[in-house]
Amino acid sequence: KAGSLKCDFLHRNRFDVFLFLQGVHFSQFAKTGGGKCAELGPPLDCSTSSRRSKSIFTPLEQQVIQLKQQHKDALLAVECGYKYRFFGEDAEIAAKELNIVCHLDHNFMTCSIPTHRLFVHVRRLVSHGHKVGVVKQTETSAIKASGANRNTLFTRQLSALYTKSTLVGEDVNPVCRLGDVEEGGCDDVVSDPPDSFLLCISENWDKLKKQLTVGLVAVQPSTGDVLLDCFPDGPSRSELECRVLKINPVEILVPSDLSEQTERLLHSITNASAQADDRVRVERRDSAEFEFASAMNTVTSFYCHIQAKGSRSLSSVASLESPVISCLGPLIQYLQEFNLERVLRSESSFRRLTCESEIMTLSAGTLRNLEILNNQTDGSVKGSLLWVLDHTRTPFGRRLMRKWVSQPLTDLQSISERQDAVQEILESDSLTLNSIRSLLSRLPDLERGICSIYHKKSSTQEFYLISSSLSRLGLELQTLQPAMRSQISSGLLRSLLLDTPDQLIPAQSFLKVLNEKAAKSGNKTELFSDLSGFPVLQERMEQIQTVLREIQDHRKDIRLILKAPALEYTTVSGQEFLIEVKNSGSSIVPPEWVKISSTKAVSRYHSPFLVDRYKKLQQLREQLMLDCQREWTNFLDQFGEHYHTMKRAISHLATMDCLFSLAEVAKQGDYCRPEVCDNKHQITIRDGRHPAIDLLMGEHNQYVPNHTELQGDGRRTMIITGPNMGGKSSYIRQVALICVMAQMGSYVPASAACVGILDGIYTSQFKGACNLTTWY
Repeated sequence: KAGSLKCDFLHRNRFDVFLFLQGVHFSQFAKTGGGKCAELGPPLDCSTSSRRSKSIFTPLEQQVIQLKQQHKDALLAVECGYKYRFFGEDAEIAAKELNIVCHLDHNFMTCSIPTHRLFVHVRRLVSHGHKVGVVKQTETSAIKASGANRNTLFTRQLSALYTKSTLVGEDVNPVCRLGDVEEGGCDDVVSDPPDSFLLCISENWDKLKKQLTVGLVAVQPSTGDVLLDCFPDGPSRSELECRVLKINPVEILVPSDLSEQTERLLHSITNASAQADDRVRVERRDSAEFEFASAMNTVTSFYCHIQAKGSRSLSSVASLESPVISCLGPLIQYLQEFNLERVLRSESSFRRLTCESEIMTLSAGTLRNLEILNNQTDGSVKGSLLWVLDHTRTPFGRRLMRKWVSQPLTDLQSISERQDAVQEILESDSLTLNSIRSLLSRLPDLERGICSIYHKKSSTQEFYLISSSLSRLGLELQTLQPAMRSQISSGLLRSLLLDTPDQLIPAQSFLKVLNEKAAKSGNKTELFSDLSGFPVLQERMEQIQTVLREIQDHRKDIRLILKAPALEYTTVSGQEFLIEVKNSGSSIVPPEWVKISSTKAVSRYHSPFLVDRYKKLQQLREQLMLDCQREWTNFLDQFGEHYHTMKRAISHLATMDCLFSLAEVAKQGDYCRPEVCDNKHQITIRDGRHPAIDLLMGEHNQYVPNHTELQGDGRRTMIITGPNMGGKSSYIRQVALICVMAQMGSYVPASAACVGILDGIYTSQFKGACNLTTWY
């Protein structure tokens, strides 16, 4: 029966409270400790349990229990005035992770954090693999005081959920504090990883063919990128491992009945880092969600009503492979819990992870053995090929460079376009290109910023920072267009730079609407400089001004009563419109006036008229805040209509950043532009060097260059022998890395190089062994 209570003493000064509400068992959540145990008396029968349960749990605790029942897998941070509190086992976990004090309060262990530090502590908890829910008060004090429920507890609801891949929102993304971070004032802030992909995996076993087909969908909610793939895999799960390494997810969504082989792979991936805050988080869901019929129902209901321009249609989604549908359905359900499912509606966001006709095949073993993305010593980026090539200046450029390194091109025209662009940047003395490079310096993460706006989770500070940066870029690129047309000859550079300004024009119109000072301070009540487009706010402001005039006019009556012609209202501790009277003259104060506060010298009052008008003013102000929040959400939604155009512009800027980075690499010395051919099966390298070792050894001890000569119709194989530590592995890796760099469009560390387009590079498990394939 609801409300029945059972108590059983455990250990000294500890007890467990068992509360059964509609069959839900809360013994773990309500466990207390470290405090004095209350006398609960003998066991209660059903007739008295309901009455006693009300006295055992405070109204706030009952509210927390109901919230916890709905969100059992999340640590709940509950807003209580000027702080957020954790309760029960949530408090014990939060106290341990955040290194704060946890203590017994009534029936639950509890700990708290200040409201202005919420973003720091949520990020810390999330980085350690926890799901964190933020519960906020949904009522304001003045409006509540005038309602029928004025004597009840403030209502609270879950306002946001956060995990490693879903850190999008005003609570956890305070862009206004970026300056503090740059100055070293926020060292305890957990920074975002370059990529924050959420990967969903499904498995489909064909009993007749005895073949496993793996489907995956990876989404980055903070940038809007969505990757799809479907492929057969073997018992070693090598194909899946390769894709996981390329995606580098921070969170993986899997069914509860995952196969043993995949479980072993995920276990090795999640335990790859020694630090808990670097480990991949695994979210296990009911396997029924991954069944094709259930997933298809979810996908159908999600896409059937979408008709917006640029949105993905139901027919295009239905044409996807069934293993991909089995991933997309659970992913939609999961992202709906975070209100981030909107990124899955865009047609332009979806792309295939691998396409054999467009990119070189790099297996998981190749990525590891050649140290493409990370070194094999400590797993960091230093010493890898990515470390050599990444001289980007923007976060979105850095993400694109990682993609370029892990997915070299196989299309000769695309490779040549990149090489031409890099060569022009390298050799040109045009001031235009230098100006464009300087524009990319110290930019905020525009890609994540516009996606946060698209989700309607952006703060005013973030919106102003992003929109002002986009507007400034658009105007400055617009002024450089005549010089671009006359000074730049590369087709790739011209297409990137000439299209971008027009795509950034919408940011200017939205920026003009905002009051800069209010936007930077987060004051939404004065955010819009012109209220003509916001009639609701205009009417509310007029109502507030009417009440303020009535209060100011009331001073005449007060001055007559107190015989003080110069009397003005005072404000003390946030209490406004106080009538301050010296205690020596308090005898003339009317008895119906309400004393608000006093000191030894003066007393402060509100007249009955002020009590009524001030109460009305507070209600209107709180209502204005609610109205402003609704208008702000609508304003973000209007900006989101230009999201896809803005995203293309930022993609152009990211490509420019990567091209500038490759030009910076070519300036290091003794680098050449390789000749890449699609009709020759050869690898010819003169004075080649290992790019990472050459850079690590520095100028005083240069890497000894080597030659390589392989021909499709001549010598096709080389066997490298020699003593230990003689450089065999370095030489073999050097050849492979130069081929990767060449097909990226980069210059290579050699005096000359001619490379045929490779389909893939494969390495064996033996140290240093490497096989380069030019055709099948």
